[in-house]
Amino acid sequence: MSISDSDSSHSGDHKTFRQISRDRLLYEMLRSTRAKDSKSTWKVLIMDKLTTKIMSYPCKMADITEEGVSLVEDLYKRRQPLPSMDAIYFIQPTKENIVMFLSDMSGRSPLYKKAYVFFSSPVQKELVAQIKMDTSVLPRIGALSEMNLEYFAIDSQGFVTDHERALEELFGENAEGSHKYKACLNTMAIRIATTFASLREFPYVRYRAAKSSLDASTMTTLRDLVPTKLAAAVWNCLAKYRTTIPDFPSTETCELLIVDRSIDQIAPVIHEWTYDAMCHDLLNMDGNKYVHEVPSKTGSSTEKKEVLLEDHDPVWLELRHAHIADASERLHDKMTSFISKNKAAQMHHARDGGELSTRDLQKMVQALPQYSEQIDKLSLHVEIAGKINRVIREQGLREVGQLEQDLVFGDAGTKDIINYLRINQDVSRENKLRLLMIYAAIYPEKFEGDKGSKLMQLARLSPDDMNAVNNMHYLGVPDTKKASGGGFSLKFDVHKKKHSVRKERNGEEVTWQLSRFYPMIEELIEKLNKGELPKDEFPCMNDPSPSFHGTPPSVSIRTNPAQHAHSMRSRRPATWARPRNSDDGYASDSILRHASSDFKKLGQRIFIFIIGGATRSELRVVHKLTSKLKREIVLGSTSLDDPPQFITKLKMLSAQDLSLDDLQI
Repeated sequence: MSISDSDSSHSGDHKTFRQISRDRLLYEMLRSTRAKDSKSTWKVLIMDKLTTKIMSYPCKMADITEEGVSLVEDLYKRRQPLPSMDAIYFIQPTKENIVMFLSDMSGRSPLYKKAYVFFSSPVQKELVAQIKMDTSVLPRIGALSEMNLEYFAIDSQGFVTDHERALEELFGENAEGSHKYKACLNTMAIRIATTFASLREFPYVRYRAAKSSLDASTMTTLRDLVPTKLAAAVWNCLAKYRTTIPDFPSTETCELLIVDRSIDQIAPVIHEWTYDAMCHDLLNMDGNKYVHEVPSKTGSSTEKKEVLLEDHDPVWLELRHAHIADASERLHDKMTSFISKNKAAQMHHARDGGELSTRDLQKMVQALPQYSEQIDKLSLHVEIAGKINRVIREQGLREVGQLEQDLVFGDAGTKDIINYLRINQDVSRENKLRLLMIYAAIYPEKFEGDKGSKLMQLARLSPDDMNAVNNMHYLGVPDTKKASGGGFSLKFDVHKKKHSVRKERNGEEVTWQLSRFYPMIEELIEKLNKGELPKDEFPCMNDPSPSFHGTPPSVSIRTNPAQHAHSMRSRRPATWARPRNSDDGYASDSILRHASSDFKKLGQRIFIFIIGGATRSELRVVHKLTSKLKREIVLGSTSLDDPPQFITKLKMLSAQDLSLDDLQI
């Protein structure tokens, strides 16, 4: 990556959201401490728990070392005095952190020679005054500034604010009027605002309106007001930036849409059939960490090896948004291609004769003298895809997936669910629970009175699992225990004639099974791009003039029909795997193919923030739409949740004195 002024995001080459975050941490923060008068070349970097994670997402240890850091320390751990070295502090502006910093640097024998202090978000005046009061510390401070970067850049186009308990604190049984409700919203707003400070962007701030503002007969609840309150808090933070950050824009440069989990309760639990989602859903991974067995160095046994499935792996980058069947085929083709180009492998092939399985190819490649890191990665992904396909077969997921999608599109109903549960008694508890959660989101009226409990008994759900279905009313599905629900829902989500909660996508031919489903944010982002979001349902804090339609001049809406000339959707049956020449914009490689030329001429950014956890399908959609709309779409959320995590959090909405660890599904 070229080293340039990270603030000029719209001049010259367009950098992604995470690249800009990385540049600011490495160059604007670390590199700026290279003072000409300082004889110390190597420095110590001191961070707290949160800022360590902020730094770890966009930057590698090698990047940090390259900027002159020889040691990374934890602010709260006992540290060795290094009085000849300078220190860089990247910390949150809290009272506790200031106390720790002052104890490090005050008195006759400070831990470090000089301190460069960078705060992750705006610091209170009282805390600055506290630092200035210590006369022994003042001469030792080389810099004292606000980085305004307090989010985890988890993806090139995604970030989280690290609010794992947001669902519970904002929508739970005891959320109304609690101290945690206010504190959670306040911190969230500060962290969202720092993303705009980092990119020097000033957004139009839109949000999902409270149902009471659309329907006078509805009682206002604090749960319903969460997006409204967050939008107001973000707006206040941005207003301060306009006066405190010198080059902060004075006019709007991008769009921000704030919604919550009530807009789409199906996306977090439905089976998503892409490689990335299947890895995290079916393989019990720890974050992006995958553990597999490899031959030991002696060759006599195997040993466990941890690998990270991240952007630095080109195979992962290419396949993560591909349908699992497509990913499996591509991996087999890559292996076959490698074998065909290698003479030793061809001789081996000729000796054995016959058609080779992917497993045979994998073994053959591992036996080759040219066994390299590239083939190591390929072999790893062949193993992962094989495991996923095995789980799909063993759990009968294709049948479950088909029923899920048919329910969503109104092609299946109550009878189909009952028949499925009666015939398939051995389906896993989790899959039955997810199926009933989808059903409850589509047919809330079927769960009034004791109707729902009968269905749940048929599925043989535990009381704990029933709790997850019942708690959906906190997010907008009417309470299954009461006939009159206290929930809320958007106008276009209720009273559907066909009882489908998704419309078929015109112009997007489904060429493989189980990929009809799309998250609701896809529809919202496309409407926002065209300026077609209903203003009563999604008001704007800035209240822009009617002439503004949410589309920058460089992106013409009129180009859309031309892009989708084949808008009559083919009704032919979808195939399990996609044809080779099809490029639907979902696969990562299709974005990469267009990115180099198109990224330089992207229109204004669109940010969408989901309160209560985002899904991998939603992350996939922002990549797809970036390519389609020629605008960088950035997804923000309180957390990124796979289905098991989301269900656990849903159970906690009414759970007392339980932690996330106690409630694993």
